[in-house]
Amino acid sequence: MNIDIKILDMPLNIQSCIDWVMSPECGGIDVFIGTVRNATKGKKVVQLEFEAYESMAVNEMKKIAEDVLLKWPVQKILIHHRTGLLNIGEVPVIIAVAAAHRAAAFEACRYAIDTLKQSVPIWKKEVFQDGEVWVAAHP
Repeated sequence: MNIDIKILDMPLNIQSCIDWVMSPECGGIDVFIGTVRNATKGKKVVQLEFEAYESMAVNEMKKIAEDVLLKWPVQKILIHHRTGLLNIGEVPVIIAVAAAHRAAAFEACRYAIDTLKQSVPIWKKEVFQDGEVWVAAHP
């Protein structure tokens, strides 16, 4: 199978994601790694909490991957998203795309993260020093 889609409640393993997409046919691998940053809109972030409507989220992520395979000459695509409490510097999302040439890998990876932000039912709670707020994970 050339698609790997997962929603996990444990830390994502960057190297294993890269290893999964590597292939002798692929000369280009593009990887997007989203990390929890320490501030948003000028407010200090303490941690984030991610929740997903898991079955729907997985289906939407599969649709994104299938679209990628139709639109670009990509051999493999991986989309992993994490749920639960994450601290600063932790990784909530990894997208890895492998193609024979770098242009397809870059374009497909950008499409995947941009589309995920728009269509996948994942929410995050931003926890600040003085409160918290639920927002779309990918506005």
